[in-house]
Amino acid sequence: MQQPQPTTLKEHPHGTESFPCAIYRTSSPKKGTLVKHHWHEEVEILYFSGGEFRLEINMESFPVHSECLYFINPGELHSIIKERSGSYKEDAVVFSPRIICFDLYDTAQIQLIRPILNGKMLFPRCIFPKHAAFSPIRDAFLDMMHSFDRTYAEGCFKESPPSSKNVAEHLAGQLYIKSSLLRILAVLSDFQMFTPTEKGSDKRIESIKTALTYIRENYKEKIYISDLAGQVNLNEQYFCRFFKKAIGRSPMEYINEYRIKQSLRLLEETEYSVTEVCLECGYHNLGNFLREFRKHTGTTPLQYRRRLLEAGALDSKKS
Repeated sequence: MQQPQPTTLKEHPHGTESFPCAIYRTSSPKKGTLVKHHWHEEVEILYFSGGEFRLEINMESFPVHSECLYFINPGELHSIIKERSGSYKEDAVVFSPRIICFDLYDTAQIQLIRPILNGKMLFPRCIFPKHAAFSPIRDAFLDMMHSFDRTYAEGCFKESPPSSKNVAEHLAGQLYIKSSLLRILAVLSDFQMFTPTEKGSDKRIESIKTALTYIRENYKEKIYISDLAGQVNLNEQYFCRFFKKAIGRSPMEYINEYRIKQSLRLLEETEYSVTEVCLECGYHNLGNFLREFRKHTGTTPLQYRRRLLEAGALDSKKS
């Protein structure tokens, strides 16, 4: 029997309960990790207009050197690394298959949509421009992005009802987005690009998910390699090699990176002192914290907070 996946590291549902769909545009002028390892129960469609990226999916590496579309199936562990500096970005639509379900159990519902929802049917991994399906799917994807931009702010739907004057626009926007998703499904089905799910799960991926979840649940405490290795029943030496191969960093590098990420959040959102932030993020030595902070950010916690305050003051003057 398949073991349930750890849930703490999963991203929160995308969009809203009533319309589980959202768009994301991710970019950075520098090379490096663009999107860190994560997973979710929704389907994700990624569009790369070009650039140099590396997409990691379930411990497999997929180089991106030109325009292409990638599909992430529910539960797949994935991340995106930008291999070269530049202005290229990646766009994504993340949606729950529930959004395209029908009450009427017609052939599409029974043979395709329900199997997708139940995890018995998988989207293809990628499509390139030479494939005849690429252009119509890309067009539907871009239409969907345009519908979001035209109707909604910040890439997702607000749960509260829209004002009366915007009801028609919101309704039309949702219908356009649904129709774009259905167009994508129709093209994939027409070219027979869906595949049945293979039985069983990859224990390696589940082990990595377990380790990442343990780190994110316990980063405030001391974490030893033996703790992580014990979570997945591996010896410490093998676990370290296994983790670095899967994530691209050693367990301690990942832990420090995650702790510094949390420290940035606390510096931005709270009035904690630097010492309080240090302790809250699992560092029991201020010197170690300051050294790791500078290593990851190129500055000190006080300087980082001062820049935030100065930027906030500048924005308030502009408004």
